Amino acid sequence: MAGIRAVAYGGGVQSTALLVLAATARIDFPAFLFANVGDDSEEPASLTYVRDVAAPYAAAHGIALHQLDRVRRDGQVETLLGRLTRPGSRSLPIPVRMSNGSPGTRSCTADFKIKTIGRWLRANGASAENPATVAVGISLDEMHRAHNRRANPYERVAYPLLDLRLNRADCMNVIRSAGLPVPGKSSCWFCPLHTRAHWSTMRRDRPAQFAATCDLESLLNSRRAELGRDRVFFLRSARPLAEDIAPAQDEIPGLDPEDDAACDNGACWT
Repeated sequence: MAGIRAVAYGGGVQSTALLVLAATARIDFPAFLFANVGDDSEEPASLTYVRDVAAPYAAAHGIALHQLDRVRRDGQVETLLGRLTRPGSRSLPIPVRMSNGSPGTRSCTADFKIKTIGRWLRANGASAENPATVAVGISLDEMHRAHNRRANPYERVAYPLLDLRLNRADCMNVIRSAGLPVPGKSSCWFCPLHTRAHWSTMRRDRPAQFAATCDLESLLNSRRAELGRDRVFFLRSARPLAEDIAPAQDEIPGLDPEDDAACDNGACWT
């Protein structure tokens, strides 16, 4: 029995390039797995792109694009924002900064991306004896991220963009060659790994979303105060977003103000 060949699809540039490469038979991956951390948690533009662009394109080219939710033992769908804001929750799975500026531990990628995809793989026949081949969208200019992606016993991780020697700019060209718009960077809208440039742009262009992120930061710290714990922050400066981020100035045409370091294990931001 042949093993599953699937792409861990994030809705960003690199994994969308993999979708085009699969649709045009340049790589052999007939299944794409989009682990949705929640309609209330994913960047709204990414959800729109997956629904309105990627899914129809995949269907038109015989590619199975599966949206996967994290389902709890009681059968309820859990979202990352729901876990963070649930009354009485002490969970802090996102990569916040501690009061001294050092990064805290996190479990969001493992719980909502890797494990969710892993459940689908095992439910569809992947095992240590018959492992799935899972492609991750890491491009040549960020190949250092590939070294931190640990494979589970039921999978073998592949990096087709590295094999094809494609960088991020190449990926954009692959997407444009298919007549598709280039997606933005995929992430949770409140992810603390965003750069200061990203937060500044959000404050200027999406003030309600920025305010919601500030409210989330405040909520987490209110709960920590009740538990007698130190404050946490979404910025490396260990200062509150609302105090330390000013709205971005108007952009110079043709320049990308962001250069996110992103999630090292390659399960996000692809």
